[in-house]
Amino acid sequence: MPRRCTQALLKCDHINKVSWLALAVAALLGPKPSACGPPPGPRPNILLLMADDLGIGDVGCYGNTTIRTPNIDRLAADGVRLTQHLAAAPVCTPSRAAFLTGRYPLRSGMVSSQGHRVLRWTAVSGGLPPSEITFAKILKDRGYTTGLIGKWHLGLNCASSNDHCHHPLNHGFDYFYGMPFSMMADCERWGLSEKRAVLERRLGICSQLVALAALTLTIGKLTHLIPASWTLVIWSTVVCLLLFSTSCVVGALIAHADCFLMRNHSITEQPMRSQRTTPLMLQEVSSFVKRNKQGPFLLFMSFLHVHTPLVTTENFRGRSPHGLYGDNTEEMDWMVGQILDTLDTEGLTNSTLVYFTSDHGGSLEAQSGNNQYGGWNGIYKGGKGMGGWEGGIRVPGIFRWPGVLPAGHVVHEPTSLMDVFPTVVQLAGGQVPQDRVVDGRDLLALLRGTAAHSDHEFLMHYCESFLHAARWHQRDRGAVWKVHFATPVFQPDGAGACYGQVVCPCSGDGVTQHDPPLLFDLSRDPSEAHALTPDTEPSFHRVVETVARAVAAHRRTLSPVPLQLDAADNTWKPWLQPCCGRFPFCWCDRDADPR
Repeated sequence: MPRRCTQALLKCDHINKVSWLALAVAALLGPKPSACGPPPGPRPNILLLMADDLGIGDVGCYGNTTIRTPNIDRLAADGVRLTQHLAAAPVCTPSRAAFLTGRYPLRSGMVSSQGHRVLRWTAVSGGLPPSEITFAKILKDRGYTTGLIGKWHLGLNCASSNDHCHHPLNHGFDYFYGMPFSMMADCERWGLSEKRAVLERRLGICSQLVALAALTLTIGKLTHLIPASWTLVIWSTVVCLLLFSTSCVVGALIAHADCFLMRNHSITEQPMRSQRTTPLMLQEVSSFVKRNKQGPFLLFMSFLHVHTPLVTTENFRGRSPHGLYGDNTEEMDWMVGQILDTLDTEGLTNSTLVYFTSDHGGSLEAQSGNNQYGGWNGIYKGGKGMGGWEGGIRVPGIFRWPGVLPAGHVVHEPTSLMDVFPTVVQLAGGQVPQDRVVDGRDLLALLRGTAAHSDHEFLMHYCESFLHAARWHQRDRGAVWKVHFATPVFQPDGAGACYGQVVCPCSGDGVTQHDPPLLFDLSRDPSEAHALTPDTEPSFHRVVETVARAVAAHRRTLSPVPLQLDAADNTWKPWLQPCCGRFPFCWCDRDADPR
């Protein structure tokens, strides 16, 4: 689909500054000014704020009345709020890869076909391939100082524990401080564990089997029924004891393996002391902004909030009626306010484009007993990991740039996290790569109100490498159609989740294939509550056929690439384990306590 040049709007601004005579002379004697350049004036600083697992229904400006988010709401009041902003995947690793590259994660191989939804360990060889071009790489080449603070979760090493082939500094960032992996419940060793429970169960089963074998060998040896040596019996017993003891300390091993902080290439804290991470992150943001206030800079603040284990400082615990999740959300909003205050203090507010979003929707599976530890996705069905349902992919999208973007503007057009890539690249005076397919579209004209429609006619919704759904923005009717080819099987309690699992599957028995596909008109039914049929929707066959042709055209643009999240590259490898000290005794604390 041809891209609309998004800076045609500059013509009106230019007319206010230049006389009609000068314009006429310029038109006759000189080359016409390009309509595709960035806005006039200095290039802006760019501050990108991304929450982790935040539900769109948890934010005041998106309808929440019980969780207090005054700072995020202030961003929306002073800028542009997108109501149909979409993640390219309902889980973090592929969604973040798409955000940084402007491309569906399948194009970079940041998906799996085997049920591995995200990178599972720091010490795996999979990650964002060095051949991918991030917006940080382009902006760095254009003279921007680039920084990432917070969560990465896009890989670290390839062949050794310090080759850093997937490290943020190898993807265009000048500075990195944060977690190369992701905040997990295992970092706090409490009830909601992503990995510990599975590993403990597997180790426990193994130790029981080995114990049974050792007992059988011992009885067989004593009764002379089994010709086994005492050496075999002893070694079986030793292996049993090792497996049992490992299962008892697996939580501590996971915390050392994945829950640590880095500054650039150096580990600063292993395992991390999560209660002091929030002030450390804020301190890093403030220092980065002050060091680079002469600009231009790109800073990507990737929050550890509001992912379980919902690490929240004492000042915010018990403040929200929604328990620990609400407390954690309000603390993140306070952090947003602190960061915005830093811009104000340094006189950078008017020269900085600020963007706020979440990597995907809130998690409905994050619960223990009757306690819900995940987010709320408002009126939208489903949540984190649930294929193409809106609750897992519709996210907040807020842009603020005083004096350039209209305050209080609301955009109801389909947009994507992938659109940030071409938008910031064009603002920085860079060029979108022409040697690969880029799926994002420049948003500036839409944000400024000079374009009536989004450049997205079709958007694809993947679950791992499987296409679960697609949407068609039929502009002439003002309709947004959603076609589901496959959906996860929800529990029969009507709550709309795959409870009992960490996240819903993308294929196999846990998924229902739909032929004909489910069809919804999101412009009339954003909750996807009433599937349309040929009897209830005269356009049913036309819509389904149009989307099918678009899917076929999209698939022709795909090229085979290695899948970075499949087992071969997504299995823990001890030789890739980053270690501050001598493996397996990985421990250090090189950061002084923040003031």
